[in-house]
Amino acid sequence: MPLRVIQWATGATGRHVLRLVIEHPDLELVGLIVTNADKAGRDAGDLCGLGPVTGVRASTDVDAVLATPADCVAYLPLPSARTLGDAGHDEAIIRRLLASGRNVLTTVGYLYPRAYGDDVVTRLTAACLAGGSSLHGTGANPGFLAEVLPLTFTAMSARVDRISVVESSEFSRYPSPDVILGMMELGATPQAFGGRDSTYGRWLSGLFAESILLVADTLGVPLARIDTELDVELAERGFDIAAGRIEAGTVAAQRWRWTGIAAATGEPFIVQEAVYRSAPDVGRHWAPSGMAMRIDGRPSFVLTQDHGWLGNGLLATAAHLVNAIGPVCAAPPGIVTLVDLGLLRPTGPTAHMRR
Repeated sequence: MPLRVIQWATGATGRHVLRLVIEHPDLELVGLIVTNADKAGRDAGDLCGLGPVTGVRASTDVDAVLATPADCVAYLPLPSARTLGDAGHDEAIIRRLLASGRNVLTTVGYLYPRAYGDDVVTRLTAACLAGGSSLHGTGANPGFLAEVLPLTFTAMSARVDRISVVESSEFSRYPSPDVILGMMELGATPQAFGGRDSTYGRWLSGLFAESILLVADTLGVPLARIDTELDVELAERGFDIAAGRIEAGTVAAQRWRWTGIAAATGEPFIVQEAVYRSAPDVGRHWAPSGMAMRIDGRPSFVLTQDHGWLGNGLLATAAHLVNAIGPVCAAPPGIVTLVDLGLLRPTGPTAHMRR
């Protein structure tokens, strides 16, 4: 019997999730919540390029959609910690869903809720136990690149001294103004850019703190603190990208670095760096597009990939979530991390399984 899925939001990543759910032989879309009134009433298939094939109509009526029996909810809005400056909004919704007996998979955070304190963990766990449900936060980075990849390599380590992961991405073709110009603040003037202490900076640092703590706890290394650094580069000229206009003198690239300091030694143990560029020719002196992972230890490992290493980051993020639906629904009640799930595999249609 297919697992019944309600999806909440259909943004840039959500549209990929929606299509994967609709096309999946073991999943059934039973409800769709949208935040844009212009999408209300449309067939779910229309919103992801499949045409009116589902009979499921998008709705802004949350209570009506949630009255539909379902096994899980794919909760995919822009994070309230960024849009409202209030992480409690998302937490309250997620706790409601969990307590109602629906498993929740989300991209708003909660990869490793311990980063936000024991009170958050206690509240989420109580909701899971009340509903017999599970919570899983996922993504590409954080969510895979800086956690699954290095932890997989450490299986071949006799000793780990330091883990460094760098992701350098350019977003000239990312079509969402809400994400690129709004949430990420690319194109903001230096005066308007919030930096580390802004709502955006606190939200982003919270996500990477989840990632760093998850890796450190998995490897049994207590941390004294997590340090944050930020550099920006301003545009020398104005130019257009898919999300809108980057004017001369505004923020064209950002380099964030988070360092987990080992409590026992006072030395860096985990370093995660994210370079966000609005165009291919800005911020390249920090790191070229691509990713690099280095594990210093015994033995040491180095893995680098150029800008073509990932063909579609939005689709990869969506697939990572959809591939986790079955395992999360089968997991015991509680917070389920990517370490708890173990190795995921593609669960949708595969070309070599068909003639």
